[in-house]
Amino acid sequence: MKRVLLFLATNLAVVLVLGVVMNIVFAATGTSMQSYGGLLIFASVFGFGGAFISLWLSKWMAKRSVGAYVIEQPRSETERWLVDTVARQAKQAGIGMPEVAMYRSADMNAFATGASRNNALVAVSTGLMESMSRDEVEAVLAHEVSHIANGDMVTMTLLQGILNTFVIFLARVVANVISSAMRGNNEQGGGMGFFAYMATVFVLEMVFGLIASIIVMAFSRFREYRADAGSANLVGKQKMIAALERLKLSQESKLDGTLAAFGIRGRHSVSELFLSHPPLEKRINALRQG
Repeated sequence: MKRVLLFLATNLAVVLVLGVVMNIVFAATGTSMQSYGGLLIFASVFGFGGAFISLWLSKWMAKRSVGAYVIEQPRSETERWLVDTVARQAKQAGIGMPEVAMYRSADMNAFATGASRNNALVAVSTGLMESMSRDEVEAVLAHEVSHIANGDMVTMTLLQGILNTFVIFLARVVANVISSAMRGNNEQGGGMGFFAYMATVFVLEMVFGLIASIIVMAFSRFREYRADAGSANLVGKQKMIAALERLKLSQESKLDGTLAAFGIRGRHSVSELFLSHPPLEKRINALRQG
């Protein structure tokens, strides 16, 4: 989940900054916001630019956010096993050797990110290494390697680029409509000023960006099922099921009674729209039925 949230947060920040730059460029060059053909071209450049900048920064952001250290020379048997396991799985999956990193956290977690299949990072928490068996950790690593082999980050970047384009484009189209309506209702004949227009666009980009994130999250849930299946192919279905069962027990033990209803793993179907991962029970059932 960390890699998805980092990617979305970075992407949104970049798009908002580029959106302001785009408004300034349009104002400085005198380009009409009514020229929707030109606007769409600008939106595409900035939209895909924001997504690919997020992808390019993904490894650096991930390592910085969790304080991960890359294992260049293993300092223990555990680190040696971790590097060797990822190397073996990467060879099986037909990808380049990813950087392997660890970070200190009591949470059982792991993530993979990177700009390409041959330029990636796999990171695991100390909590995962301490709380899971070697077979379960192996399955988690295979899940992350499968994300890389499936090209999930690149695919998400392309999807995000398309969505960014329409967020930028639609925000300005709607802002133009609002400005035109205000101009029509204003006896003085004036519409919104430049700064009012920029503020309106900014708010609309936030709103449309939230809607776009629902689509991104839906794709993220789909790729989790696919990565689970990839792990099952690499190390065996039972190991992946055991790892998910371990995560399920860990998560359920944190909240008791009525508090569970307020946990991050909401059970209502609408709440799943905003989840980057399907509920663990659904993932386990998908593996058992696959």
